[in-house]
Amino acid sequence: ALTDMIRSENLHTVCQEAACPNVGECWERGTATFMILGDTCTRRCGFCNVKTGKPTWDDPLEPARVARSIARMGLRHAVVTSVDRDDLPDKGAAAFVGVIRQVRRQAPGCQIEVLTPDFQGQEMPLAKVIAERPDVFNHNVEVVPRLYPLARRGSEFARSCRVLRLASELGEGEVLTKSGLMVGLGESHEEMVEAFAALRESGVQVLTVGQYLRPTEHHLPVVRYWHPDEFTELEQHAAYALGFDHVAAGPLVRSSYHADQHVPQPRAGVGPLAASTA
Repeated sequence: ALTDMIRSENLHTVCQEAACPNVGECWERGTATFMILGDTCTRRCGFCNVKTGKPTWDDPLEPARVARSIARMGLRHAVVTSVDRDDLPDKGAAAFVGVIRQVRRQAPGCQIEVLTPDFQGQEMPLAKVIAERPDVFNHNVEVVPRLYPLARRGSEFARSCRVLRLASELGEGEVLTKSGLMVGLGESHEEMVEAFAALRESGVQVLTVGQYLRPTEHHLPVVRYWHPDEFTELEQHAAYALGFDHVAAGPLVRSSYHADQHVPQPRAGVGPLAASTA
């Protein structure tokens, strides 16, 4: 019934689009991740399964529909993300602003996490989003700096760090900052720790680390599968030692998985799937 409702609202959830195995668990916990601004990205990252092209999606009513679905699902923590929209003057910031405002109006008990692109490093679009005071601002750096030319063409590690630092400053302690990386593309343990340090210096408080899994044969191959013990080492002896408030590292950890655990929860979910957690 929920999938029918989401389809009827012409919405995209990352949970469904990515065929995530955790979808049932997350929805029962009262969490879900929505993708706004269409399904066509203006960039082509070597690890990502989202299609690339010239986007045509432009729906001013989408924020209201997202908020309505969040309210009907009884979510307690909603993650809102998007494709890169370098074609738009504000890089898509207005859509994030609209969703935050609508959720505050229609589902005031739900915490909002925005997982945004880098807005090409422009300050004004980012400032508009942070001014709405989402509970969490998330921007993933994805890979260590050396791998950017291979995996993240069109993006820059230093630019992403500047975005995170500015978000932290503009949030004035009221917005939790978060980022995430993948392993498995040829990075070393030392490179990961150096990336962690750069994120901490940029004010990031919450960190996620997961294993890269190749979506199709057309994407970058997996260079190495990291052992669970190595994730524990990254989490316990590297990230926490650098001062992160919360770290989730493991083979199946994804940016939005158990996202509700990173921030204090005022209440349990109240909707049809979340009722059992109340």
